[in-house]
Amino acid sequence: MTLVLIVDDVPAMAEQYAYDLKRLRGYETVVAASGRAALDCLAAEPVDCVILDLEMPGMDGFEVLRAVERLGLRVPIIVYTGTGNYDRCAQAIRLGAHSFIDKAEPMERVGQEVENAIDRRRLIEQVAAMRRGFGMDSPLVGSSPALAKLQQTIGRIAPIPSPVLILGESGTGKELVARELHRLGAAPKGPFIAVNSAALPHELVESELFGHERGAFTGAAATRKGAFEAASGGTLFLDEIGDLPLNAQAKLLRVLEERHVTRVGGTKTIAVDTRVVAATHRDLEKEVAEGRFREDLYFRLNVHPLRVPPLRERLSDVPALVEHLLAATCSRFGMKPKKAGADALEALMAYDWRRNNVRELRNVIERMVIATDRDELTREDVPAELRDHKGVRPRTTHDAPRTFEEQKVEAERQIVVAALERNDWHITHTAKELGLSDHASLLKVMRRLGVQRDT
Repeated sequence: MTLVLIVDDVPAMAEQYAYDLKRLRGYETVVAASGRAALDCLAAEPVDCVILDLEMPGMDGFEVLRAVERLGLRVPIIVYTGTGNYDRCAQAIRLGAHSFIDKAEPMERVGQEVENAIDRRRLIEQVAAMRRGFGMDSPLVGSSPALAKLQQTIGRIAPIPSPVLILGESGTGKELVARELHRLGAAPKGPFIAVNSAALPHELVESELFGHERGAFTGAAATRKGAFEAASGGTLFLDEIGDLPLNAQAKLLRVLEERHVTRVGGTKTIAVDTRVVAATHRDLEKEVAEGRFREDLYFRLNVHPLRVPPLRERLSDVPALVEHLLAATCSRFGMKPKKAGADALEALMAYDWRRNNVRELRNVIERMVIATDRDELTREDVPAELRDHKGVRPRTTHDAPRTFEEQKVEAERQIVVAALERNDWHITHTAKELGLSDHASLLKVMRRLGVQRDT
């Protein structure tokens, strides 16, 4: 069902438009006699398109457009006017209107404009969803020092074809970092093949990685390329490399050194031009010491180590991540966009996310979205086990040492970001709450800390 809202202070005009749109296009329609009534309707109904009169007493069409922008409502708006003043229509376009029409236009054209506006909005949402693509829990959302350091390192080593070892806890987004290395690398149009070493049956590991010839073992009915051949000319991502069996580790080392593979059951060597990016949540030095991982393979992979920081080291990125995850989740479920209130964000920033990092945050956001019909999530929507979490767990082997200055900067960012969220990013009000002399002082602090609102 397509719902169109017609906003006009002349009831007869609005009702005529509503009748004709339903007759010609089968749209469901609702009318509002003022700008304020229009905003109330947009808050209560899932409106697909708005036809808005610019010339209304009280809150006119321009004020409605500004309010829609301020509230973050993503509904296409077609403005119409009976004055013939197209300069005002052009001004409305600059304020975010999709298009404009004259009240004297035939209804067939009005109906087509509505259809075009709805189609364009749908296309924009689909493109946005595609751009979010594989990475709903993207680790590259935010601007904290820890994330900036990660992005800088990715940019520096991406063009280099040597192996990369990505280290990080579960849920930090190691595969997404690998994809970013591929995207920024020397062959971004080449294949990206991901293999989860922990999920491979031990008896099939070599076949999956290096391929097999027909008849090499029971069930090998046809010759099959392995992951190395499939990724030749691109990137092979070996996730959870610490779970690879020792015999496969030896063959992997040989391939890395010789850049050739031999399929299981075969004798011919096949040249491969494959960049290997490996990842693990394990402490590989400890695995080497205990004999579960080959030392020579560890040193061969560890040419460019890349550490993905856990979420607790960049809690000031939580608001930006929440905004990103809310948009992705609502789009995926076909729901109206939601936002998180300042109290909800503070509760989420107070949690340490040690269990599953960004992946855990993503799951929590999905629970919150499904659990409430409101457009704004509050602290009460945050799961009780997060709200009531008080304890600070001891450091683990995953925690890299951070300097006092690094921890101090992140703590300052958390304070400033939380205050900005409470004040809806109003600079003057936030500066007053923080006891700063004026808005210029806060802007200076924000520049120093790299704080900016994601758009």
